[in-house]
Amino acid sequence: MTYIGRFAPSPSGPLHFGSLVAALGSYFQARSQRGKWLVRIEDLDPPREVKGAADLILRTLEAYHLDWDDDVVYQSHRHAVYQAQLDSWLSSGQAYYCRCTRKQVKAMGGFYTGNCRDKKLINDGNCAIRLLMTHPVESFDDRKHGQFSVPPELAREDFIVKRRDGLFAYNLAVVIDDIAQGVTEVVRGADLIEPTGRQISLYHILNQPLINYIHLPLALDKSGQKLSKQNHAPAIDLKQPKPTLIDAMQFLGFELNKEIKQSNVREIIDWGIANWRIEQLPDATEITPRFSNSSL
Repeated sequence: MTYIGRFAPSPSGPLHFGSLVAALGSYFQARSQRGKWLVRIEDLDPPREVKGAADLILRTLEAYHLDWDDDVVYQSHRHAVYQAQLDSWLSSGQAYYCRCTRKQVKAMGGFYTGNCRDKKLINDGNCAIRLLMTHPVESFDDRKHGQFSVPPELAREDFIVKRRDGLFAYNLAVVIDDIAQGVTEVVRGADLIEPTGRQISLYHILNQPLINYIHLPLALDKSGQKLSKQNHAPAIDLKQPKPTLIDAMQFLGFELNKEIKQSNVREIIDWGIANWRIEQLPDATEITPRFSNSSL
């Protein structure tokens, strides 16, 4: 079976160091397996989207010589696919409408306890859609970190697949798209470990073969916060990518000698493909990087 990996950024701003780490990890894993590497723009949340960010992300990947296969998929073009799945679940009883607010769920102890499950509500424009959890996943295997446990209350929760504001939930869209694109393994940041159990449960409910997961170390800033667009992480350099590329590869456990560091970006990327090993990844799931080569 052909290996298929993917990088799926949201266009809420330019790529930062943490984004580059995720892109490189997924790229090296796919190319080392002589597989395909896809790019998907996860533009599910228009209020958070920054105008022009999607195009800037693609230009940044090109600057770092991270070439993708096939056409770029935009989730904003796939709403009909997501809705069709929801309609099917609503019809079969696998999903249902829910009027509970966050405040009400908090009063339930922080986990939704099925308050609307048997009410057979009709959507009045003020409802979310929840998935009836028939296949709870209380643990899963990560190829780098081993077994992860999911709190039972979280694993058994009927989680939201379409929000009250009409936006499709991340867990729904990401799984439907990974299945549609034939993704065989997801390599991404450790900040996304938590929803993995729910995503695996969706594979069971959709009667689809399971895929593999590898979660990369999460890059933190000096104050211990996740490097993210929300925390105003600086954009990586398009014009002089090599210093940041070297920093990101060292963050991923590569040991680059002087000769490799003096090579051009394409040569460094090709060397990375040839020398990539999952075992080289740091054991920690959170790391504050030392930027020795870039100005970040």
